[in-house]
Amino acid sequence: MTAAAEPDPYLLPRPGPDTPVIRDDLIVGSSHRGNARYSDPQWPLDLLSGNPSGARTSILWTKCPAVFEAELRLAAWNMINGQLRPSFVKRKQRGAMRQRVSASHLYSTVLTWMDLASWLATQGISTLAACDPHKLDAYARHLADSGASRGKLEKATSAITRLWAFDQLSARPCGIGRPRWEDIGIDDYLPAATPGGENATEPLAEATMGPLLIWAMRVVDDFADDILAASAEYRRLMTDAASTPATPHGLQAVRDFLAPRVEAGLPLPAIAMNGTMRVARHYIADSVGAQVRQVDQVLETLLQKRQRGKTMRRPQRGPFTLNLTGRCPLDTPITGRISGRPWRPAIDIDEAHTLLRHLGTAAFIVVSYLTGMRPGEVLGLRTGCCPDPDPNARSRHHLIRGNEYKTALDEDGNHLSTGIERGVPWVAITPVVNAIRVLERIVPPGALLFDAAAHSSSELRSPAAGAIRNSTLRDRIESFVAWANEFAAAHALDHELIPLDAHGPIGTRRFRRTLAWHIARRPGGLVALAVQYGHLRTAVSGAYASRGRGGIDDLLDVETVRAVADTVADLGEHLQTGGGVSGPAARHAIKTAVAGPAFAGVVINATTARRLAANQDIMLYENPNAFLLCRFRREQALCQRDDTSDVPRLDRCRPECGNVVRTDRHARQLRDHADNLDLRGAHAPGPLGDRLRGNAAKLRAFADHHDRTRVTLQESTA
Repeated sequence: MTAAAEPDPYLLPRPGPDTPVIRDDLIVGSSHRGNARYSDPQWPLDLLSGNPSGARTSILWTKCPAVFEAELRLAAWNMINGQLRPSFVKRKQRGAMRQRVSASHLYSTVLTWMDLASWLATQGISTLAACDPHKLDAYARHLADSGASRGKLEKATSAITRLWAFDQLSARPCGIGRPRWEDIGIDDYLPAATPGGENATEPLAEATMGPLLIWAMRVVDDFADDILAASAEYRRLMTDAASTPATPHGLQAVRDFLAPRVEAGLPLPAIAMNGTMRVARHYIADSVGAQVRQVDQVLETLLQKRQRGKTMRRPQRGPFTLNLTGRCPLDTPITGRISGRPWRPAIDIDEAHTLLRHLGTAAFIVVSYLTGMRPGEVLGLRTGCCPDPDPNARSRHHLIRGNEYKTALDEDGNHLSTGIERGVPWVAITPVVNAIRVLERIVPPGALLFDAAAHSSSELRSPAAGAIRNSTLRDRIESFVAWANEFAAAHALDHELIPLDAHGPIGTRRFRRTLAWHIARRPGGLVALAVQYGHLRTAVSGAYASRGRGGIDDLLDVETVRAVADTVADLGEHLQTGGGVSGPAARHAIKTAVAGPAFAGVVINATTARRLAANQDIMLYENPNAFLLCRFRREQALCQRDDTSDVPRLDRCRPECGNVVRTDRHARQLRDHADNLDLRGAHAPGPLGDRLRGNAAKLRAFADHHDRTRVTLQESTA
């Protein structure tokens, strides 16, 4: 007797019209939109994601060519509720295919399927069964000819492979052909590799990032108390005005307040709502101790009497309008200062929410930039994530504990949308701690620091759980910049205006790359000086050592090597045009410049950066603040007496170090700076002036020594 075959756990049942789109055991998120049914025209995917800042996506079947809708519905349902066989995934290149994908990946995969369906329709094909390997080849060539990037083509071909693979597990296979790239490889279909991801993201210019950070920190450190007090008073006022009992005394108080002002055309307290000025009903009610509906009642009576011409004075006044130019200052103190004066006379009722929104945005900028965290990691932080350190502990650093999402995988290697707690916490310097403490005052205990409801106005609270979305934050950052620039102009702070960045909007994803760029290229520069926290690389990446590579360390490596490549190229050009160099490491630097082609034509990513950085013979670091180059050798580095780093501490440069190299440009800069110090010394009191003039003399001595000892490329090879 033959034993019954074991059921295949990867084969999926056929859904009916009322079958839930998402199985109960796969629901990890929350959504006010609920779980759709198979026959619904829209399939929200929110329930598949436990990422608090994840995008809210929905599959809209109205976007799918009608002739392919039934086939693609079934394929999409299979992908949502099923998983690929482990044997199939193992045959793929490591990490190239997973059994299950994230909600955002799933959404983009279905969009690719719909794009394939639209293209097939233009070819006169109305069923996936007619889409054989040759047609899939033609579609891949069509994408390549359209100018799609290598990354986009890789994702598109992977999505089509997934469509074919899930068809093998379907209760009703459509019969789509097996892609040929599964047999011959994908490289023949793809253009040449180019830098991608974070490595291709343009850092924000220092001229933009510097004043942006200054304004963000000013709002967090100097204005937060005033804004939070005004926000609390606004909430109290709105609640009390709505809940105060309606009494005859309150009604008379409203009449006494409004009637003479309306009759005389005097300014009434007003607020802006959706671009229109309106009577500040709650403000007036709270001011006189009445119920807000009583304000409506009195206004309606006054308007009716005026329109009927029954007013005591000026009955023929013409069309009736209220004078809605009155202010509504909240009764809260103003303690913040700017240029030694209060930053504003008062906060009006309709400014409270706008300023609270700017405060939350400022806190996001500070935390994002000064930790190097990804946007999703910042938005996933909760209250209590950064406790004060134990005074008896060896380390006094504030540490931030939270989840990482981008690289979170479960035991089967599938993406884990809920994230996993980061093994090594982020280091928080003082401005970051201040920003987190402010955020903890905005949201309830245990909530996300960027909880969407807490950071929204009471009238517009989002019904969805989770954090503010990336798209919302991008808009809020642009609004913050506009507000800061308007404020700077009004206070004659032209030097603190935030200019537009040459590479487009600031967004949320450029802060991390910008931090790495400034660490590598601007030690002690404008951004570092703005917060006075010393050496950025130590503060930000020191805690990463115990977890090996990854995280922002990879970005630091990439930016450091890119900066070195630029420095080596500049030195080579300087020497080729007859320029000279001096210093203990001058001749070694000339050899390094000759080796400059080692960087030529190399796409610098994390892997190539580590390889190039390991070759000390080609690593040459620029220190613009010390007016020198560093041909780093740890054994003779005076900046490395108390640690064993493989990169120089450019904030500790010593002019007598054996790694120093100076160029003719550095000599000119030394003399220019010396002239500036002399000018300052001439206007400084005795001891300070003497010290400035003494430093100027030292700088000129360094420049003179360069002129006497400089060697050129020709002399070094003679």
